[in-house]
Amino acid sequence: MMKLKGKNEQETTQSDKEINVIKRDGRSVEFDEQKIYDAIVKAKAEIQGHLSALDHNQITTIVGLINDEIRTRFAEDIKIYEIQNIVEHTLLENHEYETAQAYIHYRTQRDFDRSKATDINFTIGKLREKEQSVVNENANKDSNVFNTQRDLTAGIVGKSIGLKMLPPHVANAHQKGDIHYHDLDYHPYEPMTNCCLIDFKGMLNNGFKIGNAEVESPKSIQTATAQISQIIANVASSQYGGCSADRLDEVLAPFAKLNYQKHLKDAKEWIDGNDRQEAFASKKTKKDIYDAMQSLEYEINTLFTSNGQTPFTSVGFGLGTNWFEREIQKAILQNRINGLGSEHRTAIFPKLIFSIKRGVNLDTSDPNYDVKQLAIECATKRMYPDILNYDKIVELTGSFKVPMGCRSFLQGWKDENGEEVNVGRMNLGVVTLNLPRIAMEADGDKEKFWNLLEERLQIVKDALVYRVNRCKEAIPENAPILYMYGAFGKRLTREESVDELFKNKRATVSLGYIGLYEVASAFYGGAWEDDKEAKQFTIDIVKDLKEHADDWGDEYGYHFSVYSTPSESLTDRFCRLDTEKFGIVENITDKEYYTNSFHYDVRKAPTPFEKLDFEKDYPKYCSGGFIHYCEYPVLQQNPKALEAVWDYAYDKVGYLGTNTPIDHCYKCGFEGDFTPTDRGFECPKCGNHDPKTCDVVKRTCGYLGNPQARPMVHGRHKEISSRVKHMK
Repeated sequence: MMKLKGKNEQETTQSDKEINVIKRDGRSVEFDEQKIYDAIVKAKAEIQGHLSALDHNQITTIVGLINDEIRTRFAEDIKIYEIQNIVEHTLLENHEYETAQAYIHYRTQRDFDRSKATDINFTIGKLREKEQSVVNENANKDSNVFNTQRDLTAGIVGKSIGLKMLPPHVANAHQKGDIHYHDLDYHPYEPMTNCCLIDFKGMLNNGFKIGNAEVESPKSIQTATAQISQIIANVASSQYGGCSADRLDEVLAPFAKLNYQKHLKDAKEWIDGNDRQEAFASKKTKKDIYDAMQSLEYEINTLFTSNGQTPFTSVGFGLGTNWFEREIQKAILQNRINGLGSEHRTAIFPKLIFSIKRGVNLDTSDPNYDVKQLAIECATKRMYPDILNYDKIVELTGSFKVPMGCRSFLQGWKDENGEEVNVGRMNLGVVTLNLPRIAMEADGDKEKFWNLLEERLQIVKDALVYRVNRCKEAIPENAPILYMYGAFGKRLTREESVDELFKNKRATVSLGYIGLYEVASAFYGGAWEDDKEAKQFTIDIVKDLKEHADDWGDEYGYHFSVYSTPSESLTDRFCRLDTEKFGIVENITDKEYYTNSFHYDVRKAPTPFEKLDFEKDYPKYCSGGFIHYCEYPVLQQNPKALEAVWDYAYDKVGYLGTNTPIDHCYKCGFEGDFTPTDRGFECPKCGNHDPKTCDVVKRTCGYLGNPQARPMVHGRHKEISSRVKHMK
């Protein structure tokens, strides 16, 4: 593309006055004639395809005429529709009739698209026609069942109303693809919160209320896990994001001890000898623990919330060292290894997150090293658990805790008494920035890149502040389980403001980003990973995001965090919109997806050690949400290989996931990676694609999914396979 420079640039210096453009959404931005040039180039290219040097020269001349008229007629401000009228008339006066028609069509089409986004009937029609972008946005939602269809319908209404509620410039930026305002189907239509760390310890020990039932503190581990599943179902129906149990082994250990004491009491009545009595009580308690953890896994996987899906749940464990805590850890892992049902299928939920700590389970001399070995075996067979490295998490986030749901991390925080608080805290939502678009708009000019980034960040700031203010409009009675009965820790009365649980940086609200790989590719080419200058440029970007987020936090009193966005569909959406705008751009839009987060280009094949070394420099600037993945072949016969990577990662990264083929064919016994086809994922050995005799598990985000388990539209399995790849 020819840039608007040279002769015309000299001509336009006839006036040094600055003109601002008043956008439809009310924003005032600096006039940029390059945008006019780009729009005319796009219109003319639609008509005749390839443009010659002569075509570019003619367009440059026309833009010069447009620019002259604007500067003659307008002293300071010009409205966007006035620019468009001048462009159209100038094209017609220069006999560019077809180009003018294409330009008018493009502008009118954008107006139609903006209107359709808030037209409920139009979007409901797409749902009834089962358009893929609507019914398959979430791989863990089965769009064929009634409650999911009801949620999708409600979501269409919520999105349409929500777009009208947003500040106009925020709604406009979302619709264009400059930013993404996450979870529009729920928020801001309702003042709902995103993800959280549930205060299970407080709820189990102090009791709580669900519906009409006052629930007392449990007297056994079986009752405790049953209560946990009910809490998860109710919390997941009162927010729209994931929920996590932090240090579950330590939370449940006191209730397992109650089982032991009961069994010991029975033993003393019927069995002679302390050793035999204690052995009996231990054996019975061990069985109780295993059964309780098995029940919890089944209950979570069979729950359906009001939004039509199994709750996105994560369970953290691994740091407890007493007998009860160790048995709970082993029971969680052994249940996952054993699988669900008679065919021993891989459980999708909860996401297991195993904590590793030097002195506890890292080294062979540590007391829980045997549990680490079981965790490694489990990861080779079921992909979970992911791992948290204790010391690095504390370094990166200020305290140790599991993420809320997939990868959203709270930052260290102390209450008014100086006590560290993690559980009972939450995230208020995410707005993600389209970084590759800024890079392509800058067209090789770094100064322009930084200026555009600053402009977009101001929109993101307004969007995030709006999210916070909307959440504050909730009242405790909107979600009693969260605000009044303990899930969010402090229990509010009906009269108190929910902001008591958000302010003073107790809650986080997140600035997301996508596409660091593509940004560097725009300036340095597609093979930039070993270029120190290129990598520093990408680090400078996330560092700039963090500086802005920190400044906003100091200004407003909420924790604005930088979040390496996990959105399952957003890597596709941004790329699709940018392809429409910029065409096929090598190493950027030509892949049909954007690389998520700070991850290494998935088309290359670094070793796990190389990948970790490359990615380790980013999370300190985006500690509000991050995860690293490493890719492996089948590992079941070589668990020591996985342990080598885990050990290597300990002092380098905080949060690490394992991606290894675990698909299983029950017809021929094949274990490994199934092939995506139009009729489903297919066993590469025998061709079996029957969901009843296949267990296909893919990681399409921070969570696992079973795309084979439900009917899908034509080509969906290939799409899932693509997402599996580029989300890593």
